[in-house]
Amino acid sequence: MGSVIPSSRFLEQRIVEASNLSAARRVVELGPGTGGTTRTFLRHLGQDARLLSIELSPFFHELLGDIADPRFINHLGSAEDLGEILALHQMGPPDVVISGIPFSKMPEAVATRVAQSVKDSLTEGGRFIAYQFRRDVASITEPIMGTATSSTLEIRNIPPMRVYRWCKSGGG
Repeated sequence: MGSVIPSSRFLEQRIVEASNLSAARRVVELGPGTGGTTRTFLRHLGQDARLLSIELSPFFHELLGDIADPRFINHLGSAEDLGEILALHQMGPPDVVISGIPFSKMPEAVATRVAQSVKDSLTEGGRFIAYQFRRDVASITEPIMGTATSSTLEIRNIPPMRVYRWCKSGGG
């Protein structure tokens, strides 16, 4: 968990806009925590979309069990195993992967494997959105996916968070 304070509605709106959720059919959320952002994402997804949340903490995974939406899949596991988890739930390559997991608090090797699993799993033209209060995600993801196509700071969040966006293109 990157912050003890839930994401503000301003941050959630930045994430929704950066990810173009209304056009996405397959979305993955890494590190949904207590599910506040998850509920926001579900409000913006189309009726034929699916949202797979991958949570490492059994405590938070259990909290997410209260979300009763047929489009929602709640999975206990590691983002490192994204490809296998997608296959387990018979879900094709995601259009969007949104990550709130704190890259700054994980070993660099683990963070690198997570970024690689995101790139390997995304559909061509897919988007990886990471919201973070430190810049570690950029130094880890840029060697794998190139320079972020956008990076905006949302100061109306405690703590202020940066929303990064990468797009998967050309040669995978």
